[in-house]
Amino acid sequence: MKAESPQQDAYVSGTGNARLSRPAHSLSFDNVAQEIGANIQNGLGEAEVKQRLEQHGRNQLEDSGGVQPIKILTRQIANAMILVLILAMAVSFGIQSWIEGGVITLVVVLNIVVGFFQEFQAEKTMDSLRSLSSPTANAIRDGQNISVPTVEIVPGDLVEMKTGDTVPADVRLIEAINFETDEALLTGESLPVRKNATEQLDDDLGAGDRINVAFSSTTVTKGRAQGIAFATGMYTEIGAIAAALRKKGSKVRQVKRKDDGTAGPHRYAQAWSLTASDAVGRFLGVNIGTPLQKKLSRLAVLLFGIAVVCAIIVLGANEFSSEQEVIIYAVATGLSMIPASLIVVLTITMAAGTKRMVERHVIVRNLRSLEALGAVTDICSDKTGTLTQGKMVVKKAWIPAKGTYSVDPPSNPFNPTAGTISFEGCAPKDSNNQAAGEKGSESPSDLLDGNALLEDYLKVASLANLATVQKNGEEWSARGDPTEIAIQVFASRFDRNRLSLMSGEAPAWRSVAEFPFDSDVKKMSTIFEQIQSKEMHIFTKGAVERLIDSCTSVHLSSEGATSMSNEIRQDILSNMEALASLGLRVLALASKPLKERVDPNSDPNRNDLEVDLVFQGLIGLYDPPRPESASSVKACGEAGISVHMLTGDHPGTARAIALEVGILPPRLNELGEDVVKAMVMTASQFDKLSDDDVDALPVLPLVIARCAPNTKVRMIEALHRRKRFAAMTGDGVNDSPSLKRADVGIAMGQAGSDVAKDASDIVLTDDNFASILNAIEEGRRMFDNIQKFILHLLAENIAQACTLLIGLVFKDESNISVFPLAPVEILWVIMITSGMPDMGLGFEIAAPDILQRPPQNLKRGVFTFEVMLDMLVYGFWTASLCLSAFSLVLFGFGDGDLGQNCNDSYSEACDTVFRARATCFACLTWFALFLAWEMVNMRRSFFRMQPGSKKYFTQWMYDVWRNKFLFFAIMAGFITIFPTLYIPVINHDVFKHEGISWEWGIVFVEAALFFLGIETWKWAKRIFFRRQKKKAQPSNKDIEAPSGDYANGLEEKSPTKSEE
Repeated sequence: MKAESPQQDAYVSGTGNARLSRPAHSLSFDNVAQEIGANIQNGLGEAEVKQRLEQHGRNQLEDSGGVQPIKILTRQIANAMILVLILAMAVSFGIQSWIEGGVITLVVVLNIVVGFFQEFQAEKTMDSLRSLSSPTANAIRDGQNISVPTVEIVPGDLVEMKTGDTVPADVRLIEAINFETDEALLTGESLPVRKNATEQLDDDLGAGDRINVAFSSTTVTKGRAQGIAFATGMYTEIGAIAAALRKKGSKVRQVKRKDDGTAGPHRYAQAWSLTASDAVGRFLGVNIGTPLQKKLSRLAVLLFGIAVVCAIIVLGANEFSSEQEVIIYAVATGLSMIPASLIVVLTITMAAGTKRMVERHVIVRNLRSLEALGAVTDICSDKTGTLTQGKMVVKKAWIPAKGTYSVDPPSNPFNPTAGTISFEGCAPKDSNNQAAGEKGSESPSDLLDGNALLEDYLKVASLANLATVQKNGEEWSARGDPTEIAIQVFASRFDRNRLSLMSGEAPAWRSVAEFPFDSDVKKMSTIFEQIQSKEMHIFTKGAVERLIDSCTSVHLSSEGATSMSNEIRQDILSNMEALASLGLRVLALASKPLKERVDPNSDPNRNDLEVDLVFQGLIGLYDPPRPESASSVKACGEAGISVHMLTGDHPGTARAIALEVGILPPRLNELGEDVVKAMVMTASQFDKLSDDDVDALPVLPLVIARCAPNTKVRMIEALHRRKRFAAMTGDGVNDSPSLKRADVGIAMGQAGSDVAKDASDIVLTDDNFASILNAIEEGRRMFDNIQKFILHLLAENIAQACTLLIGLVFKDESNISVFPLAPVEILWVIMITSGMPDMGLGFEIAAPDILQRPPQNLKRGVFTFEVMLDMLVYGFWTASLCLSAFSLVLFGFGDGDLGQNCNDSYSEACDTVFRARATCFACLTWFALFLAWEMVNMRRSFFRMQPGSKKYFTQWMYDVWRNKFLFFAIMAGFITIFPTLYIPVINHDVFKHEGISWEWGIVFVEAALFFLGIETWKWAKRIFFRRQKKKAQPSNKDIEAPSGDYANGLEEKSPTKSEE
């Protein structure tokens, strides 16, 4: 049984599936357990779990309908191209032209079946990409702690959570031991939230203040807890947000009313007519789907109208005769304008594009984004885990009395034995900040020898730390908070690993107590007993500004401690800023021996112990950029894409990382002061500006630090006001508004929430910025290929239509026009000859320069001026050659007798007409196949697609073999023409032509003329665009390949690099 949605009636946040009398956070856990029927000792029994699962449904976010085969099938039938074919089929059967009707029926069925299965597979692929927030949960049932699938957690389940778990449902806590959760996905709060199970709170508190509740999909960062699940699935806080995002608008147009609420009859008529037109538009696909699909649906409607006009022209030229031959001619002319395989080829190309995306770590959630990716002009990216690795490493350690230790970390951040360490006897603010390797490596043992201050520093680093770093076999692994792991790895470099200090045959230290990190004091401390001396010590780390206020002394030399003064505190802060400017997160370390012993069983007051500390030094942690980030950002610049970094980090850290990966230009000092200020801002600075102020900025910020969710939305809106096409990354629920507002929303597959993924257009499975560039490259490649096969198909349609319309002049003894191409011949060229090569064009690899072009213009789309002009030129040239072939056989070498009834059946009198028709058909087939190869590059010569190649006469052979699908599709097109020409019955009764012999000579000559015409046109285009390029900006760049630079009036394209 499926649970009802909480949005169907009045639902109070926090009351859960069972509708508690008050929100769970305002009730004691005993009251929650009583109302929900939970057992806080032994949990639910299996029978009760089964009953509740049936009552409340599975613990998951509702599907948005899933794959709906009926809708997919309807879309295949409800488009203008199929409707034209169905109309032609009906006419053919109506005049008892059974063969033509049967062939058209086969084409209709083939289109629908292939289109249905391709789109069904594409929808299934996308539907299967959803991920669960947590695969398993620990529940207590019948007194046993068992692991169950998260989707089977029910209200009333007693669940246990520990560090690293994902909370499986909204849980009212019963017990919480040092329990903290990361609620950034839900509230945007970057710091973990400390939970308190005993609190009872006010009803109207927001989610971020409900400290006695753990929320579904949040992550446990510290401690352990036990609680009662009171809300599952769509009744959780994340479920409520997901439901709000999925609301769909009504398809019925609202009636416009007056201020008093009344409306006249004409307003009702207006609303009904608009609703009806919307329904027709949805049926034909002209107002639903991706921008390209809508354009092609509108094109189909236009071609439908043109087909009807062409049919009327045919009837008019034959005095609206009701003869079967005339009607069949009209049907043939109508069919000639329908690119019947277009929708199938487009669907297959897009489905193949989604599969290629998956291979490049990108999951496409809707086909609209496939087109939109090629038009992206700006990428707004997070820093942590996207531009950076999300793995902290220690790069600097400063001990005031000694100097600065620099670490050159290895590729594996968990390996303390790799990398180099160097020492510089000065403070960070006085350092030249050379890398460790440039200063010369020193061994940890040499640095530690006789260095008591470093020893004290390392004790704090190792013991004020809950992370574990150890070697398992040949691999190093770590467990815990990333910051603490990095500090533990640094201590392990000097053989001061926490495990080695606390375990083994002769452990040196014993843990006594722990004060976890508190967001109020921004410190954490541990108390240890030195086993040999029985002395107790407190080790503390935390935010520099807070910790130095707790310190009363510092070692400025090896001779002894010095009292802390304001000047010394200011000097420490200056060194902190120096480290932050390097892109480091800076923490302070301190310690002191305790004069009085602490009872491990007591509850000591941290405020009494975390005072009068000895400042030991600073430690600078670095989240290294991914190795590919800098090159990817540079590639974005070459592709005409601006990268903006929106991060929650300190401005100094954000600026340093942005400089390192290339988001900020390296020579900022050469730019104007106003430009530099605009490039780097904090969220508070940006949010204080009005929209007019933002629009007046010389440039939009490339870096926004301390970024809030609303700042991201404002950034997207500012980009839109500048007519930019923006992509936005996000991982949390709070990112959903900006992901929805962006032209392309990009969610993180590893760190992202289900709600963020639902709000996004694409998902990165590796959370890597470089994958965004992969997606853009793939989007541009697909756009190019769609442009190529659309041009190929429509040029063929124009050629066929012109051939038939001009062919109206060929009239027989009965004054009835004799068609140069039969209906089945036209369908053969559209579906068989052109269909497979068009798919091959859809599989073409990306041009080498595809990321050196400016972004595409979606407003113009694939139908640029150049494409439309090419379409006409290729269509007219093909038609003229086909008509000349028909005329040569009929009048040049034949007697010019058009016979009688030659549109319907073969006779001796029609032999010349049938041979002329076969020659015309062979020419059209060859031209369609050769044109597919010519479309591989829309400007370069087929014989010279790689200008840099030394294979002057054979390079074209390598080019045609490179795309093997296209090669074999064209070969199949050449081979399959022969059965249609020479198999009896098929040639006379179906295709209405005769096998040819000497006429092949005409076909070969016409093919040579076809290549000559196409190559001449391409040559003229190259000359024209070179001159245009020189007028615009003199350049030596080769401009023969399409680029997507649609700013120029004639849609000039940029070059493709030559390949060897």
